[in-house]
Amino acid sequence: MHVISERRLDGGCLERDFTLGEIPGTVWTPDHVDSPLPVILLGHPGGMRRMYPRLAARARRCLADGYAAATIELPGSGDRPRLDGVDQARAGLRRALAAGEPVGEEIVERLILPLVEQAVPEWRATLNALLALPEIGGPVGFSGGVIAVGVRLALVEPRIVAAGLFAGSYVPRAIFDEARQVTIPLHVLLQWDDEGNDRQLALDLFDAFGSAEKTLQANMGGHTGVPAWAGEDASRFFARHLR
Repeated sequence: MHVISERRLDGGCLERDFTLGEIPGTVWTPDHVDSPLPVILLGHPGGMRRMYPRLAARARRCLADGYAAATIELPGSGDRPRLDGVDQARAGLRRALAAGEPVGEEIVERLILPLVEQAVPEWRATLNALLALPEIGGPVGFSGGVIAVGVRLALVEPRIVAAGLFAGSYVPRAIFDEARQVTIPLHVLLQWDDEGNDRQLALDLFDAFGSAEKTLQANMGGHTGVPAWAGEDASRFFARHLR
């Protein structure tokens, strides 16, 4: 991990931008840490610069709750090289939605699976680097989307002990088989009227998870209409499993 810049924000927050090979990311920690902290990995749909205000707000909430936080840029997003075929699949998705047509499984697979295949190893490499920092010691949580990335991480990364997943993106059917093998505690957030999501698919995915402890929080409203109290419920979820 190569730190390329750091800023001290108000409230005792140290924000460091880093690169890990070709992967850009940001880690947030308190200015002063007496003992190693748990860390929450902040998932998002890509475009860290565009998402920065929301990511920084989520990170500050993590710090207030006693955790470090970190994120990385998704493959194919921001200044990273585009993924083969993904832009064409995204265009096909938009055409289907604009026409009011069903989104075919083939489009979803071409859009999501290449992202999962590359992003999950990158997240695991990032976690290795984060846990090498003296101020971060685990346990580890994952919070956010893309939900298919979160499902794969929850399955293959044993250091992640709890996940808060955002049901705001399409999921290939192949990921359902992996969801049935996920056993860590889950808190799944669903916006009932999300204009870019298949509600029934999200409900089916929740049903598929093999976790003994899983909670679905469904709120009325579109993709960006998540109510403020949803964050409070997520905080209580992570407090049960990371402290």
